[in-house]
Amino acid sequence: MRVQPRARRNLALATGVVLSLSLLAACSDANSNRDNKGGGNGDGVLTVGMPNGPQANNSNPLLETSAGASLGYRAMVYEPLVMTNGIAPEEEGKPWLAEEWSWNEEYTELVLTVREGATWSDGETFDAEDVAFTFQLLKDHAGLNAGAIPFEEITQDGNQVTLTFSAPQFVNQVKIYQTYIVPEHIWSEVDNPETFENQDPVGTGPYTLKTFTPQTVTLTRRDEYWQELPEVEELRYTGYNDNNAATTALANGELEWSYVFIPNFEDVYLSHDPENHNLWFPTGLGIHGLWINTEREPFDDVVLRQAMNMVVDRQAIHEQGHAGAFPVVESPTGLPLPAGDSFLAPEYQGATVERDVEGARALLEENGYTFQGDTLRTPDGDPVTMTLVDPAGWSDYLTSLSVISDNLAEIGIDASVETATVDGWRTSVDAGGFDATLHWTNGGATPYDGYQHVMDDALLKPIGEASPGGNFGRFASEDAGEALRAYADATDDASRTEAMDEIQRIFVEEVPMIPTVASPVGAEYSTRHWVGWPSEEDPYAPPQPTQRNALEVVLNLEPADG
Repeated sequence: MRVQPRARRNLALATGVVLSLSLLAACSDANSNRDNKGGGNGDGVLTVGMPNGPQANNSNPLLETSAGASLGYRAMVYEPLVMTNGIAPEEEGKPWLAEEWSWNEEYTELVLTVREGATWSDGETFDAEDVAFTFQLLKDHAGLNAGAIPFEEITQDGNQVTLTFSAPQFVNQVKIYQTYIVPEHIWSEVDNPETFENQDPVGTGPYTLKTFTPQTVTLTRRDEYWQELPEVEELRYTGYNDNNAATTALANGELEWSYVFIPNFEDVYLSHDPENHNLWFPTGLGIHGLWINTEREPFDDVVLRQAMNMVVDRQAIHEQGHAGAFPVVESPTGLPLPAGDSFLAPEYQGATVERDVEGARALLEENGYTFQGDTLRTPDGDPVTMTLVDPAGWSDYLTSLSVISDNLAEIGIDASVETATVDGWRTSVDAGGFDATLHWTNGGATPYDGYQHVMDDALLKPIGEASPGGNFGRFASEDAGEALRAYADATDDASRTEAMDEIQRIFVEEVPMIPTVASPVGAEYSTRHWVGWPSEEDPYAPPQPTQRNALEVVLNLEPADG
């Protein structure tokens, strides 16, 4: 691996904020839709959409598979305890349903001071009993406890709720803060909250469900809310069948807020209304990369993985696969910058990985590999071949795989690209039935979430046995597992820093996956009718409409006409 000091780059990449391109030169059709108000009619209505298809009538905020999660509208009805900013993980967070919160030194006890004065949308009073009840639900129902938080005792006294845990929860703070709180007076009557469809949702947020169809969900602003009421009176969420349908709706102004991958976004989207059409794709700590099945020969050889890492053209993947929207991961640690700056181990500060084909070939030959014409052969004389797979229709991933296939051919690896159905791919990835696949990592308030997703030996399963929680590449490293647990269980910053430095060293040297680009928390949005969106200049929240911060975004919007 060839590591060099990181060169100065343009401001957009240096800040991890790639796209804020509303001021493009006008094209000949730039104003062709200026008077097409579409679904965003400017009369207090905001149109929101995702390319996730028709939805079943399920508004359970505690299920990631519900329509409320898929389209994002649960964030307008239900609220978290603390509003954290995923693109600024160093920030403490804004008080929301909790006015104050404090941990003990070991992060095994959390005391929440619950806000007073809020009401549920049915008029009932919100209080600390609802908070305690919600966490008890998570403790009692594993299907709702997506973060696998090890709750012990949950107690309530006045407006304070105390949670204790069987292990330190430093790495899970944000997951706890972001819990959507549900009303005890309704959910205590539910027989099975894990299957509860909650078709008449009652929350503390400023909106209530007005109508639901598989294609469109409409929310309306309620009369009372503990904060100042938002300017947006009605939210209309649409589930578009695919990326193309959502992109067309964005271009013609029918859809005002979405998160969809748009190849050639300048011509297809921005140029249709350069004054008002915007997109901003800031990054947190999650990334995309080539997950390698380290259990399969010859990819169980770290030397081969190191050589593969040395030839992958991240810049081409950034430009061709992701249309320039997903920033290159330049650090050998896999951390996207600047979000990960404060976590970088000293030995990797200012370092980048540069493509080095000749160095990769030399590394392989030094370790017993040979080249027979254009074919790389293992020390045992076998040709190195592999299959790169991702779902059909995921154009950004498939284009990126084509780039990687060409890169690997430069060191004699015959890498073919195949497609699968989403369900088939998911099943195969979980069970380790692949050579290599492009896949994302988890993100979080610290790099722990991403590294744990890739390297945790506690998630290690034999090939053929599903491991949906991560470590799809069957990376077997006791050292990595011990370092991850040391970070999670640490009770002081010095111990956490030492463990994180070791985690990064293992990731760099062992190459369990090859980082390619950062995973942005982005959105397309229009300023024709609404202004006040988060931006590079005002990064108060990630702009993606399915994030918990979506409510914070809506609360900041004002009519464009003043």
